[in-house]
Amino acid sequence: MMINMKTDYPLPHVGHDLTGRVALVTGATSGLGRRFARALAAAGAAVGVAGRREDRIAEVVAEIDAAGGRAVGVPLDVLDADALVAAVDGVEQAFGLVTILVNNAGIPDAQRAHKIDVELVDRLLGTNVRAPWLLATEVARRLIAAGEPGHIVNLSSIGSFHYDGKGAALYSTSKAAINRMTETLAVEWARYRINVNAIAPGAFSSEMMDGMIERIGDPSEHFPRKRLGDPAQLDSTLLFLVSPASEFVTGTVVRVDDGQTPR
Repeated sequence: MMINMKTDYPLPHVGHDLTGRVALVTGATSGLGRRFARALAAAGAAVGVAGRREDRIAEVVAEIDAAGGRAVGVPLDVLDADALVAAVDGVEQAFGLVTILVNNAGIPDAQRAHKIDVELVDRLLGTNVRAPWLLATEVARRLIAAGEPGHIVNLSSIGSFHYDGKGAALYSTSKAAINRMTETLAVEWARYRINVNAIAPGAFSSEMMDGMIERIGDPSEHFPRKRLGDPAQLDSTLLFLVSPASEFVTGTVVRVDDGQTPR
């Protein structure tokens, strides 16, 4: 199949207007995912808000609607492979072909490696690795069939590069897998104009971070700038990676950590 690689807009292109685009965000009911869904909608995309908690889904959809955006709720257990396909179907039925996927859903391990039972190993790897793989391939399959370009953004972590030994070895391993998944799928799908990138946040305020602080204390006192990130500080990175501004960027893992971790 021949692909026309010519752009449909003048270069350089630095805009973040997502009008006419359709996005699916997993784990969109809290933390970074909630912020991502709202940021995409504010930029003009129609957004599928996916998560396990239906009351929270309704809240996010209502927030987006109240701000003048468009959203549809998609109840989703990412461990259910059939539900992943159904989620894409649901967003397509509401708004059309999904051209932006944000693989945000994830869980921590919060235990020493030798104390983690098999059930948690399976649940964490199923949530953090298997589900993003299945969703990415499902969305890409449909984009390729339609001959349309798209953008996939996977949520990694600064823990994929640096591990401090404080009980998140499996989580860090899963995020390292996300980095390699991003790189390999970017190569495989470049010919189809599907860009695959990842964001590796440092310590940002979120429900997951709240749980970590309860266990080991506030890490920000050890950071050079003595602060946690605000989820809003990831807006610009996300919008760059899903807009024409990043057309030549694929297979990249963007660290956003405020200099919190050693290089």
